[in-house]
Amino acid sequence: MRAGGARVGVGELLGAHRALVAVDPSDRSGAYFALRSTLCSRHDDLAAFDAAFAEWFGTGRPDQPEPPAVLDEVAKVVLPSFAVPTALTVEAELEGEVVPAAWSDVELLRDKDFAQYTAAERRLARRMMRTLASSLPTRPSRRTRPSVRRGAPPHAARPDLRRTIRASLRTQGDPLERHWREPAERPRPLVLVCDVSGSMEPYARMLLSYLQACVAVRRRVETFVFGTQLTRVTAELRGRDPDRALERAAHATQDWSGGTRIGEALATLNREHGRRLGRGAVVVLLSDGWDRGEPEQLEREMARLARCSHRLIWLNPLKAHPDYEPLTRGMQAALPHVDHFLAGNSLASLEELATTLAALTE
Repeated sequence: MRAGGARVGVGELLGAHRALVAVDPSDRSGAYFALRSTLCSRHDDLAAFDAAFAEWFGTGRPDQPEPPAVLDEVAKVVLPSFAVPTALTVEAELEGEVVPAAWSDVELLRDKDFAQYTAAERRLARRMMRTLASSLPTRPSRRTRPSVRRGAPPHAARPDLRRTIRASLRTQGDPLERHWREPAERPRPLVLVCDVSGSMEPYARMLLSYLQACVAVRRRVETFVFGTQLTRVTAELRGRDPDRALERAAHATQDWSGGTRIGEALATLNREHGRRLGRGAVVVLLSDGWDRGEPEQLEREMARLARCSHRLIWLNPLKAHPDYEPLTRGMQAALPHVDHFLAGNSLASLEELATTLAALTE
């Protein structure tokens, strides 16, 4: 091709190698168009490419079946080495399931149950949890910020007299350019309460990873774990290293993989930590609802928590199963006071939680 006047350098040669890897090199037509798309940069190069292709690989168009049987040493150096599959191999590959060429490890784990994760998959899922943790609820603030909207002001905007007067100095005191301010947004307090009893053992570690990501990404987040008693682990989950944070939280929890007393844990949350949480927080409970305490106490504490919180969300990993029904005494006592009842068994369920939290901007 160079002898024919084409501009073919090392970059084109490397691109031709990558193009042959992307196609089946035993397919004469595919190899022809793969090489032509990488070695021809101008329309005038097509004639030189056809002549070179016919000289090295036989005369005629690329749909002719048989390439030359023997190549010399120069051609063996230039062309990459590939095994030519037989007809039986091609038929066996065609009978298999067609898998898309584009895929992602996170997409494969998105709908997989947390209980089936391996250690490597847990580390990979934590990257996705960092993104999900950034979607936290907000609320309007008393402070205002300059509005960047043009045209008619929004309903909640107010005139910004200071900026308007400052801008009028450029027009000799005439307020031709008007400025506005709108209410700013601030993070709404978020309270995450995770069940670490024995029935939640397959999901507790992954849900705690989500709690740690929320604490690391945003402020005004409080985290608690409970089995038979409530333990605050916000300070233990802080830090950049999630493994060390989870290890500190596990050491601080005295009843890991024990029994479950949701009513007593919520009673401690309402009475001892109510002032720290404040009113207007979004409370997320992560539990399967298997309670060994009295359902009357659970209903009473859930009603009190619902009155003090802005929204009450319950994540139950068992809800992901198609045949699940909330028939336990704990879930029957708690569900009347729950605003959103979601699953908590996979990354897809945490994405649904993130979407729900992001929509709480009232």
